[in-house]
Amino acid sequence: MAGRLEQLRGELPTRNHNARTVAALAANPGCARRGVLDAAGIEKTVLAERLGFPARYGRSPFAIGRGNVFEARVKADDGRELRRLLAEVLGADPDAGALVDVDRDEDAPTGPTGRRDRPGREERVARTREALLRAASGDPDACAILDHPLLPLDVAGRRAYLEPDAMACRVAGRLHVVEIKSFAIIDGSADPGKLASATRQAAVYVHALRGLAEELGLDPESVSTDIVLVCAQDFANRPIAVVLDVRRELATTRRRLARLSGVEELFAELPEGLTFDVAEERVGAAVARVPAAYLPDCLSACELALFCRDEARGCGTGGGVGTLGTSVRGALGGIDDIGTALALADGTRAPEPGQEDVARLLRRAQALRHEALGGVG
Repeated sequence: MAGRLEQLRGELPTRNHNARTVAALAANPGCARRGVLDAAGIEKTVLAERLGFPARYGRSPFAIGRGNVFEARVKADDGRELRRLLAEVLGADPDAGALVDVDRDEDAPTGPTGRRDRPGREERVARTREALLRAASGDPDACAILDHPLLPLDVAGRRAYLEPDAMACRVAGRLHVVEIKSFAIIDGSADPGKLASATRQAAVYVHALRGLAEELGLDPESVSTDIVLVCAQDFANRPIAVVLDVRRELATTRRRLARLSGVEELFAELPEGLTFDVAEERVGAAVARVPAAYLPDCLSACELALFCRDEARGCGTGGGVGTLGTSVRGALGGIDDIGTALALADGTRAPEPGQEDVARLLRRAQALRHEALGGVG
């Protein structure tokens, strides 16, 4: 299998997974194409450029800078603001325990810029382990907030390192992942897309943290599925916290990662000798050999979304039904392209076995539309 993955990659650069890329796996778990590319560790940004559809997916430098400033404000003064928020939503003692930053080493030498060198990844993982064990022991001086913990996670046989924004420890004996985002919650509501992305990412952290807890001999259930999301309130920059249940996203993440671990099944139906490291005029045909499940949400979650959208729009008359969204695709269960759906609706095509109910609903909808238009169209 290692040789097969290497053949698929060729000389294409590999990508190290992080929480965002793992969370994106759960955004469209039915896409075999994404599963194959992620299992092979292929850098999809480079592949998208070769296909002639450069990725628009990603965060702007402005958004990254704004997020960093907001996070620093929440954690300033030994986490005073974050402690207040955790007391409000979890009932934590704001004065108990310390804020431990595993990314900071006071004894490390300073570099050429005058900043101290960051500890290595394995050292940060070791510090995270130590902090969790101390918190579980009931030590009164143990950390109450773990800043920049680093969690290891196996993704299709490759070791990934995930860095939650923070972690609340020792709250009624449980650990809570804290996710800090700079987008606003206005009148109790947030942008649905950004909120969904944040919960998927937090679920990845919960999954990785439960794995680490089990490795340390701790109860994985001590890691709560209730995560704390810290955002900006209304149009001000004042932080506000809400508790979100990520059990559904956690289950999806587990299934997707389990599928990537069983990569043999993903490659079983691929042609022998397939590789994506080919000349530009042939790479599109190579990628097309792996079936995709394009959805509009892919535009905010996958680097190949523009290529897959163009491909889906060329599938049948009017394109694949996935281009219309998950609700439409679900309602048309089993019908892959818009042309087939239109033909069933106007009666020019007889339904195949299993399509009878959908065809009847489509004809009924067509009749209502015809009636609403007064017999025109």
